[in-house]
Amino acid sequence: MIVLEAKLKGKAVQFKALDEALRTAQFIRNSCLRYWMENIGVSRNDLYKYCKILADNPDFPWAKKLNSQARQAHAERAWSAIARFFDNCKKQVPGKKGYPKFKKHQTRASVEYKLTGWNLSSDRKYITFTDKFGAGRFKMMGTRDLNFYQIEQINRVRVVRRSDGYYAQFLINVERTVEREPTKRTVGLDMGLNHFYTDSDGNTVENPRYLQKAQKRLKRVQRRASKKVKGSKNRRKAVNRLGRAHLKVQRQRQDFAVKAARCVVRSNDLVVLEDLQICNLVSQRGGRVPRLEATGEPVRVKNHHLAKSIHDAAWGDFRRWVEYFGKVYGVVTVAVAPQYTSQNCSNCGETVKKSLSTRTHICPHCGYVQDRDHNAAINILKKGLNTVGHTGIKAWGENDLYLNQVTGSDKLAR
Repeated sequence: MIVLEAKLKGKAVQFKALDEALRTAQFIRNSCLRYWMENIGVSRNDLYKYCKILADNPDFPWAKKLNSQARQAHAERAWSAIARFFDNCKKQVPGKKGYPKFKKHQTRASVEYKLTGWNLSSDRKYITFTDKFGAGRFKMMGTRDLNFYQIEQINRVRVVRRSDGYYAQFLINVERTVEREPTKRTVGLDMGLNHFYTDSDGNTVENPRYLQKAQKRLKRVQRRASKKVKGSKNRRKAVNRLGRAHLKVQRQRQDFAVKAARCVVRSNDLVVLEDLQICNLVSQRGGRVPRLEATGEPVRVKNHHLAKSIHDAAWGDFRRWVEYFGKVYGVVTVAVAPQYTSQNCSNCGETVKKSLSTRTHICPHCGYVQDRDHNAAINILKKGLNTVGHTGIKAWGENDLYLNQVTGSDKLAR
């Protein structure tokens, strides 16, 4: 499955009709969620039937305007949130289990159509929505790739509203594969904040810090928006301007993650990453730990500066793109536990305790000196090789030479 996106170009009246469709889709999803909360033993088929009841209800005349398959698609959205909650409960996931919530933010709304409710022109440059909202025909900007696929391959069409306009996303049923020559190389990646990542060969990629660079402008736009009168048109314009500023940072971050992930995957036959629990990292305690007066239990406090830097680095997006491109290019990607990768010596295996401020690994047992992140990347690669059983390297016939380079030979130790 691949997703292609195109920006919609139309009149203000058409976009107003799309807004009504977006609000109706959100209403269907929230109504199905409320129906599940108030009734016991509700299944997905019951939600499908409830969509029909909503459409026939005279109190909600707008529900019938939405395409029937679109109503089912948003019932599926509600059910996916419910199923994810039950799955987390069964797996006993620590912390919050993700109890389904109602969607309230209109700025992040979307409406999803299945096989009906839309038509594409023969040249793939225009899309027409045929439901009863009357949005009509829109011109699509950036649709060259749609000409390579048949209309029968498009499973769903989703309309997304962002701060800079409306976009149509096409979910296409096709498997993307790219042939490549084996490079006979493996790499381990240690994610960080000083450097975005350090690989097992000692190469580093700088952390772009897009949010930090845009912080001054974001604060200025935020101040201007906060000074506007609530409910006024000037406030809506200022909020939209703020949304576009954040959208630019988001796109810069995503573009960097995609390009870095593709470069790593195409250059290696095995990529080993850390299985980081980012949610736990951004909620680490910072400074003095307060305690409840009644029970004396510690209260979890967020270190906002560290959390902002971790979110800005977008390690999770990078890992998801590495795994995606691994499937596209046929490269093995492995996620290993990050515990003790920085503490253990990559040369002798002994544990050398060090604080976060210690950036150089010095082993008192074997005298091995290496950069902290480089040492961790080598340990990560070792864990990945143990996970896959050295199958890839043995097939190359260069196992002993490569292991000497990775683990640190006597020459490196001296």
